[in-house]
Amino acid sequence: MAHNLQRRRLLGAAAITGLLPGIASGQGTRLVTDGAGRKVTLPARVGRIYAAGPPASVLAFAVAPDKLMGWTSPFRDAERPFVAPRYADLPAYGRLTGRGNTANVEIVVKARPDLIIDYGAIRDTYVSLADRVQAQTGIPYLLLDGDFDRMAEVIVQFGQIAGEESRGAALAEYARGTIIEINARVAKIPPAQRPRVYYGRGPQGVNTGLAGSINMESIEQVGARNVAAELGKGGLVQVSIEQVLRWSPDVIITTDPNFYVLARSHPVWSAMPAVRAGRLHLSPALPFGWIDFPPSLNRLIGLRWLARVLYPEAFPEDLRPIVRDFYSRFYHQAPTAAQLEQLLNTAPSLP
Repeated sequence: MAHNLQRRRLLGAAAITGLLPGIASGQGTRLVTDGAGRKVTLPARVGRIYAAGPPASVLAFAVAPDKLMGWTSPFRDAERPFVAPRYADLPAYGRLTGRGNTANVEIVVKARPDLIIDYGAIRDTYVSLADRVQAQTGIPYLLLDGDFDRMAEVIVQFGQIAGEESRGAALAEYARGTIIEINARVAKIPPAQRPRVYYGRGPQGVNTGLAGSINMESIEQVGARNVAAELGKGGLVQVSIEQVLRWSPDVIITTDPNFYVLARSHPVWSAMPAVRAGRLHLSPALPFGWIDFPPSLNRLIGLRWLARVLYPEAFPEDLRPIVRDFYSRFYHQAPTAAQLEQLLNTAPSLP
């Protein structure tokens, strides 16, 4: 933990000073080294940004909202009120990357972006896609590392790329400060008192993340022990309800209201000690999820919520002003008092 804390401080210091490697200027162009080590030539000024997937959409929206061309999918009715209309009404172009990709090269070319960005795990398949699309379209395509520990660094780098240096530096400082503060307070909690957590995804709650999964980073950041880590490292995996029963987690977290209702009425789920004791928690998810839907900058406010849920005595503060401040900074619109209550009182009633 101490090593990670020092690393984050160093990254944060780099973020504040702007002394990041990887951006070299030339006349009319810039050479950027992306998260995969690819050398990509960008125009001197970037005005139109195409986000290849949902995590990149959130990053671009937070740092350069007026340069984001559109979303990967339209906002649902419940999500729209949390985003100013001029942004919520941007077109939906589909996604180039990840499961259920719906965009294609023709859509990208027709949109005429100055830059394509993807933000998340750096894998060979994403590198291959970026190289292929860039070769076919002539549009520069950057891969930005979505690792939680590099969040502040990447925010600054993207701010420089997008010509939004001031906003990028400010948001990076917020991210750095949030992570360091929460880590420092969690470090005072003895390891034996940190809960064993199961993260149930999907309407049945049987999808979860392995150790090191980008989907589990928020939970691991607050010192919780992922019960599925015993299955090894990797991404998402499907388990059985019997497996979760054997794990007997102290706390169950979900982002799916259908599973939240199911777990309180299902004979096996409802018999688990965590559910019986009221330690089944449904995370907020408007306009973006607070755990990993998508795994982007929205996870920062999820850290605050997770810390409050998992360690109520160590994090007793009212989340309302914290949520209002985060939404104002990152989503460019402060939630109303009614919206704050909607966000922080997520539990649906049983049918």
